This record gives sequence, C-alpha cells and structure tokens, in this order.
Amino acid sequence: MKILIVGGGGREHAIAATVAKSKKVSKIYCAPGNAGIGMVAECVPIGAMEFDKLVAFATEKAIDLAIVGMDDPLVGGLVDAFEAAGIRAFGPRKNAAILEGSKAFSKDLMKKYNIPTAAYENFDNAEEALAYLETATMPIVLKADGLALGKGVLICNTLEEAKEGVKSIMLDKQFGTAGNRMVIEEFMTGREVSVLSFVDGKTIKTMTSAQDHKRAGDGDTGLNTGGMGTFSPSPFYTEEVDDFCKKYIYQATVDAMAAEGREFKGIIFFGLMLTPNGPRVLEYNDRFGDPEAQVVLPRMKNDIIEVMEACIDGTLDQVDLQFEYNAAVCVVLASAGYPVAYEKGKLMTGFEAFEGKDDVFCFHAGTKLTDAGIVTNGGRVLGITAKGADLKEARAKAYAATEWISFEGKYMRHDIGAAIDEA
Repeated sequence: MKILIVGGGGREHAIAATVAKSKKVSKIYCAPGNAGIGMVAECVPIGAMEFDKLVAFATEKAIDLAIVGMDDPLVGGLVDAFEAAGIRAFGPRKNAAILEGSKAFSKDLMKKYNIPTAAYENFDNAEEALAYLETATMPIVLKADGLALGKGVLICNTLEEAKEGVKSIMLDKQFGTAGNRMVIEEFMTGREVSVLSFVDGKTIKTMTSAQDHKRAGDGDTGLNTGGMGTFSPSPFYTEEVDDFCKKYIYQATVDAMAAEGREFKGIIFFGLMLTPNGPRVLEYNDRFGDPEAQVVLPRMKNDIIEVMEACIDGTLDQVDLQFEYNAAVCVVLASAGYPVAYEKGKLMTGFEAFEGKDDVFCFHAGTKLTDAGIVTNGGRVLGITAKGADLKEARAKAYAATEWISFEGKYMRHDIGAAIDEA
C-alpha cells in the first residue's frame, strides 16, 4: 500500500514511524513532513490546508490510504475532499470533526446526551459574557470556541482576570476567529487524564491512557503550550475509572454523534478530569494528541494500518486492540522563549545516539533539513520518548536521552511524569 500522511509535527512522526512497521505498506509520503519524518517517508512540500494540491498529489501517486493527522484540515473537510476524489482517508468527515472544531457544539452535545462534563454557558457577545461573570463563582474557565493550537483556554482566579480574559478572547481576538464565540465553564479540580480511541462510527476501542503537561514551566507554571511532555499509562486511570467512562462517556459520545447524523470515524481523544465526583469530560479532540501519540503509539502491538482500515470499513468490532504491558515517557525539547517568541535555525547535533535503539525514540516536531544539517524550525522541536518496565524507569531513560541532543536555546521541563511518584 502507498500511504500519505498529512501534517508535519511530532504526532505525524510518531504516526509515520508506526505506519513504517506495517507489512502492508510499501511507500510512505508525508505533506509537508519534517526532518525526522524524512527518515521514514518521502516529504512533499504541500501544506496541510492546500486541499486541492493534496488531492491532486494523492490521485497522481495512486495513494491507497490518506491519514490526516492535524485538526485544522479535519475540521476544514479534507477527508471529504479525499473521499470525493475516490481516495480512502482516515479521520472524521467535516460534519463529525465539529466535535473538536466547536467547543460550544461539544458542550451542547454532552448536555443533550447526559455525558458528564463541567457546567457551562456559551456566549457570542462580549457584553453578555461580562454580565454573566458578575454572578459566577471563581475560579472560572474561559474557552475560545474554535481551534487555537491547544492554547485557547484561560483559567481565571479572580473576576478581574476573567473580565480581562473575555476582552482578550472576544474583543482583542488573541486567538483570532476562534474567539468569535466563547464557552465559560466551572473550574474543576482533580487529575487530568487523556484517553485516545479508535472509532468506526458505531464501535469504539480505547487505547492506553496518558497524561499531558500543558504549562511551559516546571511545577505547572507559565503559559499554556501545545504540550511539554507526557507519560503513559496514567496510574490514576484505574479500573473503576475505566468502567465509569465506558458506561457513561465513551460509547455515549459515539452514539450521540451517530444520533445527530454525524457518524464519527477516526480518532476521538477524550480529555478527562478525575474530579471528587467522578470523571468529567474536559474536551474532545478529533485526532491523536501531540505529544500523547508519542507515548501511546510506540506501545501499540497491532498493525496500525489494519486498525485504521477497520475504522473506515466499520469492522472495528473484529479488532483485538492490544498494547505492551509497560510504560513510556516523552519529554519535549523546545526553543527558548516558547510559546511566545523564539528563534529558528539553530543547528542540532546528537541524533546518531538514537540509531538502532528500540526503547528510546527521537520524534521530530519543529525541525528542518538544511545543507548545514538539521536545524530548529518551531517552538516545540523534539519529543524524546523512552519505554521502560514501569513509569519510573521510562522517565529516567527519557531524561537521560535528552542529554544526547544539543542545540542553542534548548529548553525543557524537568518534572514530566513527576506525578507518578505520588501515585
């Protein structure tokens, strides 16, 4: 089979590395890809939102399966465009991708179908939102309705902070058009857990759990980012939690989308909060998380192409989804100044240390291949992932491997997975 992967980050590198293990695959293309993906796939200079060019390329190369890794093209309808051209594609169609594309939609869906989540209100008028805050309990959470690179959420501890948040989201357009509408919801406390799942429209099969670290600084300080590291499985995701989620959240979400005429095929990422009153849905994503994919996919035993084809064909119920009984930790190496301002083009060294390893991986996110070598090309640069018998071993190996890579301005958190010591 000839495969086209759409995207160019750490998630797509993890997908490409997993696809490369499939015996069914003869050729992998990635658009636009990055320096690391170029080691396992042929990168083509087409942007993820250039639908016409992507469809034309897939047609020309007789692509057997297109895998859409990113949220923007999914929400924009790239799967629909591929299918209209007769190309099989993995990911939700546009009418289902709204599950991530609109937080207001997903909150309304959860309310309608009694899926546990935080209490909330939707607003498309800043004055009404400000008036609502006068009677709200602090702290409170403000969410831009649309896609905002995982950064469109503000946690406000005081009324003044909340008012300023409404201004920055709805009036100053800090997150662009994503802030044309806004969700204000109650602040929940507890452990955050991420659970990825494969879905074929009616059947859902969950993957192993993971936990992300969103804040830029140690101790969960600093600004929100796309993710500074993650670990899998979460020791806080117990059998009791799993049973509850299977009963009230996972299948309920798939059934709700089907009932709304929005059959979902692809990946649903469940962002959960384990509150004192039980698990609640924080958010849905329509695709593999980044960097969650970097700790989940290396532990998957199945041929990923077979699983994806089952999702497309509606035969996921026949798949026995299995994961290794071990653990993985990913530490993100970022550019100094991320997520605000940072420099690009810094030469990197040390990649040869990862060659031949089957328990330590270097997933590229913001990298570029130049005549001088591999250079930084983004805020989040690399995801250093290690597998171990347990989380503590995996964590120690991942942090040791971060020392193998050198570049000017290298920055990382030093407490990824520290919560496992409390479990």
